[in-house]
Amino acid sequence: MDHELVNPAKLEPWLNEHVQGFQGPFDIVKLAGGQSNPTFRLDSRSGSYVLRRKPPGVLLKSAHAVDREFRVQNALSETNVPVARMHALCEDDDVLGASFYVMDMIDGQSFDDPQLLEVSVDQRRAIYSEMNRVLTEIHTVDLTATGLDDFGAPGNYFRRQTDRWSKQYKATETERISDMDDLMIWLDQNMPEDDGQRSLVHGDYRIDNLLFSKDGPDCLAVLDWELSTLGHPYADLAAVIMQWRMPVGEDGRGLAGVDRAKHGLPTDQEFIDEYCDRRGIAGIDGFGFYLAFCFFRMAGILQGVKKRALDGNAADPQRALRLGKYVDEFARQGLAAAKTV
Repeated sequence: MDHELVNPAKLEPWLNEHVQGFQGPFDIVKLAGGQSNPTFRLDSRSGSYVLRRKPPGVLLKSAHAVDREFRVQNALSETNVPVARMHALCEDDDVLGASFYVMDMIDGQSFDDPQLLEVSVDQRRAIYSEMNRVLTEIHTVDLTATGLDDFGAPGNYFRRQTDRWSKQYKATETERISDMDDLMIWLDQNMPEDDGQRSLVHGDYRIDNLLFSKDGPDCLAVLDWELSTLGHPYADLAAVIMQWRMPVGEDGRGLAGVDRAKHGLPTDQEFIDEYCDRRGIAGIDGFGFYLAFCFFRMAGILQGVKKRALDGNAADPQRALRLGKYVDEFARQGLAAAKTV
C-alpha cells in the first residue's frame, strides 16, 4: 500500500530535479499518525526527508491542503516559530497521483502522551513553558513581513469556522448524534462579536504536534499545519485545554483525572495565565465559548476521519475507527463547556 501512495520510480526523478543536493536511491518508511495526510520518511545518501501527500479517494473541498501546509511553514522559516525546512511542493498529480511536499526530517523528541512520563518532573514544567512560548510566537507573527496577510478570509473567525465545520460534519455524518446537533445550534446562537484580534492560528496545536530537542526543552519544529489559517488566537489556546480534558491513553491523549501538581504539569488556568502574561493581556472573558468551539471542531474532524475509514480511504483504518468513537465524547464535552459561559 505504501508504494501505491509513494511510487519510488516516479518520485526519484522529481526529487533529483526539485530537491537541491538530493542523492538517491532512497528507502521509504510510513510514519505513524498522519490520519489526514499520509506521511513518509525518505532515507537517502543525501539525508533523511519527510514527504506528506494528500490521501487517495474523493476528498472534501478545502480538506488535506498540503499546499497551505507548505506555504505557511516556508513563510515561517525566518521567524521565531520553529519549523522544518521546506524543500519543494508538487501539485502535478502525474507524479504520485496527488499533491505532496518534501521537507527536512527533524531529529527531535516527540511526546504522544501529555503526561510526559519519559522525562523528569522539572523537565515537564520547562517543556510546557516552551510549548506556551511557541504558541505566543505563532500568534505574534508579522503577517505582512511573512507574506501571510492573505492566508485567511476576513471577518469573524468563529462564525466562519463554525459554518465550515458544520457543513463538513453534515457531509460526513454517519449517524445522528443529538449532542452534536445541540452544540451546533448553541454555537450559532452564542457567537461572540468580532473583537478585532486576527493572527496566524495553527488549528491543531497540541504537544504531539511539536518536536523537542533530545537534550532539553527547546522546541525544534511545529508540525501538521493543515488547519492553519488567519483567525482568532484564542482558538489555539482553547484547543490545548480541550485536549487535556480528554481521557488518558493512546487515543484520548488527555490528562483527565491526572494529579497535575504531583506530576509537574500546569493546570488549565496556569497555562492560560502564562499565555496572557506573555501577550500582555489581563485575562480572557467567556473562555467557555472558545472551549466549546474547539470540542465541536474536533468532533467534526474526527467524524471525517471515521467516514474515510468506512470508505476505505484512511491512512490508518483501525486507528481511524477508534478515533471516530470519540465524536460523541467531544460533542458531550462541548455542551458541558458551553454551560460555563
